[in-house]
Amino acid sequence: MAPEFPSGLTWLNSQPLKLSDLHGKVVLLDFWTYCCINCMHIIPDLKRLETKYKDELVVIGVHSAKFENEKLTRNIKEAILRYDIRHPVINDNNFKVWNEYNAQAWPTLVLIDPTGYIVSKSSGEGVYDAFDSQIASVIKEFDSRGQLSRVPIKLKLEKETTPVSILSYPGKIVADEKTGRLFFTDSDHNRVVISSLDGQIQEVIGSGDAGPKDGDYSSAQFYRPQGLFFDSDKNVIYVADTDNHAIRKIDLAPKTVKTLAGTGKQAGFLERGGFGRTAALNSPWDLVMLGDKLYIAMAGAHQIWTLDIKTLETLPFAGSGRENISDGPLDGAALAQPSGITTDGTKLYIADSEVSGVREISLGPNGKVSTIIGQGLFEFGDIDGKYPKARLQHPIGIAYRDGYLYVADTYNHKIKKVNPRTKEVTTLIGKGAPGMDDGPALQSSLNEPNGLAFADGKIYITDTNNHSIRIFDAVSGNVSTLNLKGLEMLTQGDAFHGEEKEFPTVEIAPGTSKLSLELILPKGTEFTKDAPFNLEVKSDNPKVVNIKSSAISKPMEKLEIPIVASTGKALVTVDLNIYYCSGNQGQCYFKDARLKIPVSVIDKGGATLAATYEIKH
Repeated sequence: MAPEFPSGLTWLNSQPLKLSDLHGKVVLLDFWTYCCINCMHIIPDLKRLETKYKDELVVIGVHSAKFENEKLTRNIKEAILRYDIRHPVINDNNFKVWNEYNAQAWPTLVLIDPTGYIVSKSSGEGVYDAFDSQIASVIKEFDSRGQLSRVPIKLKLEKETTPVSILSYPGKIVADEKTGRLFFTDSDHNRVVISSLDGQIQEVIGSGDAGPKDGDYSSAQFYRPQGLFFDSDKNVIYVADTDNHAIRKIDLAPKTVKTLAGTGKQAGFLERGGFGRTAALNSPWDLVMLGDKLYIAMAGAHQIWTLDIKTLETLPFAGSGRENISDGPLDGAALAQPSGITTDGTKLYIADSEVSGVREISLGPNGKVSTIIGQGLFEFGDIDGKYPKARLQHPIGIAYRDGYLYVADTYNHKIKKVNPRTKEVTTLIGKGAPGMDDGPALQSSLNEPNGLAFADGKIYITDTNNHSIRIFDAVSGNVSTLNLKGLEMLTQGDAFHGEEKEFPTVEIAPGTSKLSLELILPKGTEFTKDAPFNLEVKSDNPKVVNIKSSAISKPMEKLEIPIVASTGKALVTVDLNIYYCSGNQGQCYFKDARLKIPVSVIDKGGATLAATYEIKH
C-alpha cells in the first residue's frame, strides 16, 4: 500500500489532499525540485499524460527541494506559474514524502493504482512512453472491475489568483552602448524585447505564442527563450531558444527570425552534434560569440557546445556530459547545468548552476576546464571570500567587465563580483532576501536575478521573479527599477483574453442619469505613469440606455459617465485596459477586463447606475 501523505504540509494548486481521497483515481507522484533541468524536461510529458487521461489520472507534484531557496513556498509558487503547472503540488521541504516513498533522485515518478497500491517507480527523463502504456493498462483493468472514478478533483490553481505582469520571468539581457539599446528575453511571454536604455519599448519580436515558427516579428514564435548575443557588425541577435531546443537568428534590418540549429526536439544523452536544423540540442540557456563561433551553455547536456555560423556545424566543445564538478581536459571535465556564459576574449567563463560554481575554460589547442568558485553538487551557501571557502547558491547569469566577473547569484538574490585571478567573491548588490527594494546597493533586494549587461556606467539586471529590469548605477551606488514606456506595444492583440465579470441587474429610473464606476486597485499599487488607460462603455440597446460619452483615456479610480435612460432593458458593457504598478513604479501589471451590467429601467428605479470593480491579487 502506498504511504499516506503526512498532515501539516503546504499544498499549492489545491486544498490539502489525502491519498485516501483519491481512491478510484490513477495517481502519478512526481518528485521534483525546480532548479533541476531533468525535472523541467519531463513537464511536457506530464502535461501530455494529464491531457490524454484527464478523467482518470491525477498528477501530484512532490517538491522536495535541493537548495535552501527552493524550500520557500512563495518560490515554489513562482516555479508553478513559470512552467504553467496545473496539478496539485506539495511543499515537501523536510523530505517527509520523499523518505516515505524512498525517492533517490530528481525526478522520480511513482504510479499508484485506484486502490492505493504502488504499480511502479522510476527515475529520469523520457517518461511519456513508459507511463502511457502503464496508465492505459491500469485504467483498463480497474474500469473492468468498476473501481475507477472519473469524477474530477477540485483544483485551486495559483494562476487564477495571480495578476498578469507586463513582463513575465525575463531571462537574459544584452546592452549596446553605441545605439543606446537593451535587448532582453521576456521568456514566459515567448518573445524578445528591444528598448532604449531609459526603457522606451522599440520592438517586440515574437507573436507571444509558444512554438518554433520562423517569420517576421509579428508571426515568429519562441518558446521560453533565454540567452542573447548581439552582433553589432552584422546587426543580428542570436537567441538561445531554450524550450524549442534551438538557436535562432533575429535579423534586425529585414525584421525576420530564422532557425539556425536545432530540430525543435530535445536531444538524447551524449548527442554528438550535426549541421543546422538536423542537429539536436538540449536546452541551450545562454550563448556568446568569438570569431565565427557561438559558444553555447547547453544546460540540458551539462556541456558547452559550439555553432559555426558559416557552416552551421554544431558540436560539443567542453564537458563529458556527466553532471558534476571536475576539472581537466575539455572532453573529460564535468559541468553541471551551465546556465550563463561570458568571455574576456581569450577565455570562457561559466555560471555552473547545479554546483553553485564559476568555471573557466581556456580556448587554446590544449584547452582545459578549471574552477574559480564551487565545491560540489551539494556545496552551496552565501559566503563572500576566497576559494575554496566562498559559496554561491545556484548562479544563473555571468558577465565580464574590466578584469572582473559579475555573477547573478540567483538563489541568494544577489549580484556578486568575482576576481578570476584571486578567486575572491564580494557581494555587490542585494541584501540576500527576495524582494524589490530600490536604494543603496547592499540595502536593495532582488528576486532570483538572471541576466546582466553593462552600459554607460550601469548594470542592467533581469530580475526574473520580479518581472522587471533593475539598474545599478556605479556612480551613485544605488539600485533602481527601469520604468518601461510604450507598454501598449507589450499588450497588443485584438482578441479579448481578460476577466469577464457579470453584475446583478441594476434598476434605474427613466431620464437623465449617470454610470458611476469605481475602480479599486490592489493595496500598494497605482496607475502606471505615462501608460495608456482605456475604458469604453457600450449599450446593446441604445434606445433604453444611451451612453453619452463612451470612451475615457485618463486614469481615474472614480468615473462618472452621462447616460439617458428610457423604460426597458439593456446590457451595459464596460471594457477596461488598465496598467498599474507597485508604489515605486517597479513591478507592473496589466488588467484586461469586461464588465457586464444588466440594466432594467423602471419608474421605481434608482437615480444612478452604480458599479464597483476591484482588481484582486
